[in-house]
Amino acid sequence: MQQQEIERKILSSFANVTKALGYSDVHGKIIGALLIEGKPLSLQELSKKINYSLAMTSLSLDFLELTGVIKKIKESGDRKLYITIDGDMIDCLRKIVLYKTQRTVEDSLAEFKNLEEAATKLRGEKRRKLVRTIKILEKELLRLKKYLAILSDVEVPRD
Repeated sequence: MQQQEIERKILSSFANVTKALGYSDVHGKIIGALLIEGKPLSLQELSKKINYSLAMTSLSLDFLELTGVIKKIKESGDRKLYITIDGDMIDCLRKIVLYKTQRTVEDSLAEFKNLEEAATKLRGEKRRKLVRTIKILEKELLRLKKYLAILSDVEVPRD
């Protein structure tokens, strides 16, 4: 097996991990490529390595930067944009999982507020039952939100 084929399989493995977490192939391939290289890569190098267009790579990098998985850097005297991993592999995956879960919890809590307002327009037993259900689920989501806050402070063990 040749080096390029091995690297391609490694990138596919990272793509599968990120897909299992609900993200796209390109996110996993970016993380994998940066870990394989072990040094910052230019946007052009990274795009070529993962076999995606510059536009798609750049868009995916914006998301990974937002979640704190990568950092974009400029080197003095060089006009190129470079990308590096911000942490180790487990830390990167942890950030992705936390970001997605926290965002989903926040979206659900906002939706519950809307549903509660809609339920108040109903009358009688239906209203009471729906409001009670929403309150129970909201309480559980708030517990999950607290747990995620605690979990986000937990350091990834080193070796």
